[in-house]
Amino acid sequence: MKTRSFLALSLFAAIFWLSNCQQNAETPPTVEANVSKEARVKRGEYLVSFAMCDDCHTPKIMTPEGPKFDMSRRFSGHRSDEPFDSDADKKKLVTEQHIAIFSPGLTAAVGPWGVSYAANLTPDDTGIGNWTEAQFMKAIREGKSKGMDGGRPLLPPMPWEVVRNMTDEDLKAVFAYLKSVKPVKNVVPNPKPL
Repeated sequence: MKTRSFLALSLFAAIFWLSNCQQNAETPPTVEANVSKEARVKRGEYLVSFAMCDDCHTPKIMTPEGPKFDMSRRFSGHRSDEPFDSDADKKKLVTEQHIAIFSPGLTAAVGPWGVSYAANLTPDDTGIGNWTEAQFMKAIREGKSKGMDGGRPLLPPMPWEVVRNMTDEDLKAVFAYLKSVKPVKNVVPNPKPL
């Protein structure tokens, strides 16, 4: 009898704990709309770091310990001088094995969707320099390239379906931070079909 009571109490405690976790997950903390520009940029820096944007949007330097971020080209996307294409061997692997293959710098991928390249997120004109906050929000919320109606969709491996769940204030903070980083001139190649 004591075992049943203990199990029932344990089950009740677990359900109570899980329901509280779910409630907290639905209401993430946000930055208030009237915060200073510096606070918004700082929040954006944290979010970009936490969301691991560098993993795809920052070129790498090969070292004896493996690839390291090239911070002099931070967020500049796939390097325009780094060749990566869908040659016959990659096409065969992708179509027969249903896999994705990444470039050596981890800034491009080929998969069933074709070849996609990580975008330049710096405030240079070759990146998001001419973007408005509204375009950035539309790009992330709707998965539209350059935040334009009728534009092509954002392609894998960009996880926009997850990132779009950020609050408006958090997305605005990310945009403010990206607009504050060093501009890097880098024209990223257009995606290619298989």
